[in-house]
Amino acid sequence: MIKIMFVCHGNICRSPMAEFVMKKLVKDAKLENEFYIASSATSTEEIWQGAGNPIYPPARREMTKQGIPFDINKRAVQLKASDYENYDYIIAMDSMNVRNIIRIIGSDKIGKVHKLMDYTNKKGDVADPWYSGNFEVAFTDIYNGCVGLLKHIQSR
Repeated sequence: MIKIMFVCHGNICRSPMAEFVMKKLVKDAKLENEFYIASSATSTEEIWQGAGNPIYPPARREMTKQGIPFDINKRAVQLKASDYENYDYIIAMDSMNVRNIIRIIGSDKIGKVHKLMDYTNKKGDVADPWYSGNFEVAFTDIYNGCVGLLKHIQSR
């Protein structure tokens, strides 16, 4: 079983979008029994008294528009140090997420932490819709990154 953890700052926009895009790609490829896919945050800003906020409504609308099914009950959770041992890939949405992931896990001893855009020709960071409001651009980055990540995994 290949385990992938997608990570962003709050786990209400980009990382849940990546989680559900990847789940759909894997299902469409008839590989869902070979993958476990989740998402988490580096911060606790979207987690109050132990309960995480749901996926941000504009992110839900974009996934719906793009035909990506998602779990309406998905709530923000924070990345834990133990996730490093439990996942094969820890995929960050941007450079700040990478720094915060390393702060949480301690170090990336065996190279599990990567940025999602590293699996595309574009490189760099996934566009952050929290500041731009442009969820379509973020979705395109995420979709292309997930396609590239799945191709990378299948080629191994």
